[in-house]
Amino acid sequence: MVRSSVPRLVIAAPASGSGKTTVATGLMAAFAARGLAVSPHKVGPDYIDPGYHALATGRTGRNLDAYLCGPELIAPLFLHGARGCDLAVVEGVMGLYDGAAGEGELASTAHVAKLLGAPVVLVVDASSQSRSVAALVHGFASWDPGVRVGGVILNKVGSDRHEELLREALDSAGVPVLGALRRAQQVDTPSRHLGLVPVAERGSAAVEAVAAMAAQVSAGCDMAALEALARAAGPVPGGSAPWTPASSALHPTRSAGRRGQGGPEPSAGKPTPVVAVAGGPAFTFSYAEHTELLAAAGADVVTFDPLRDEQLPEGTAGLVIGGGFPEVYAGELAANEPLRKAVAELALGGAPVAAECAGLLYLCRELDGQPMCGVLDATARMTQRLTLGYREAVAVGDSVLAVAGTRMRGHEFHRTVVEPGAGAAPAWGVRAPVRRVEGFVQQGVHASYLHTHWAAEPGVARRFVERCRTS
Repeated sequence: MVRSSVPRLVIAAPASGSGKTTVATGLMAAFAARGLAVSPHKVGPDYIDPGYHALATGRTGRNLDAYLCGPELIAPLFLHGARGCDLAVVEGVMGLYDGAAGEGELASTAHVAKLLGAPVVLVVDASSQSRSVAALVHGFASWDPGVRVGGVILNKVGSDRHEELLREALDSAGVPVLGALRRAQQVDTPSRHLGLVPVAERGSAAVEAVAAMAAQVSAGCDMAALEALARAAGPVPGGSAPWTPASSALHPTRSAGRRGQGGPEPSAGKPTPVVAVAGGPAFTFSYAEHTELLAAAGADVVTFDPLRDEQLPEGTAGLVIGGGFPEVYAGELAANEPLRKAVAELALGGAPVAAECAGLLYLCRELDGQPMCGVLDATARMTQRLTLGYREAVAVGDSVLAVAGTRMRGHEFHRTVVEPGAGAAPAWGVRAPVRRVEGFVQQGVHASYLHTHWAAEPGVARRFVERCRTS
């Protein structure tokens, strides 16, 4: 059972790079070490931070994205994740008031905090300021009366004297200081071209990093005051009930009035198809709700690792390959020739295959000169250019995920390009940043750079599972 008044905090910052992930992950782990069941969440489409959150709490890290899912699903998805928990910690994205470009507050940390009725803890990089910190905090705390900044954690503090000056300045801002973390104690979490290195790739080093974050936060923060602030949050606004994959699998989507968006009804009494989902270090980008929706639609979801498993799970009727870092593991993926052949045989036999971003690259003929599965007549390569941003998309034609005209919102985040050959239709018509077509639809394959959140359109999972039954 989930209480609508679950204690909760949103960890935000004035800008990226202020230390949100260290503080949020450290808080999660520190609260968990105190015996609390902690529900971890991340604002926006980030796939990497939730892995650290899961390591800190022992629970699945979940995203809260008001652009991909719509504002109306934020509270239900939060309550779904918070089932059985004593307290929830939500890590923000970018700066507190930064949201989807050109969409006002939509999908910003401030927007999500208001949708949850949650107090905000502002993490401030104080390394190059003293008294000015008061003006900065005052501005963030007063900018939007609907956002309650309940406290500040000072990060990268240089010395005892520096901390004293900062606290004196903040006395006049009316926002309590809930912690101060020293500059010399910063936890080293390695990064590369798309952000932090995922937990799945770091093994024991990730465990040690999370433990260090917890120790740093416990030593430098007023844990009792932070817990009290979380417990002061009232009921989640709007009287929302928790989202459930079962109810979503049985009912039309929030946009079911548009052509094809409801998806087929689940088939009672029919065989349970095996849906193989790629995992392991090369494919770490996924939303927990996707596998939950597939299972609710009647699939037997089995995870496999394309780096190590030489065959697909027994009885595989459909394949889902999400995002990740195949470019980092191109040589190892290429070396697993038996699995590449198995994937190609499954796809070319007409079985449903849903591939996003990394999955798209894996289905190409080659990636950076290394042979991939060869399902698509296309080659992929790394570039120096980052493609990043939210997208509005419409299905160009019918596929295993949607019928023509289905509208969805997605997110792109990659430094690769795909150069197509011939023979496949596009998957999406994309409106931003320029009008274009994107992706591939070929037999049962739907492959695209767009990451989408199926909780917004549960008909996608229903349609995919039904195709697995009948293909």
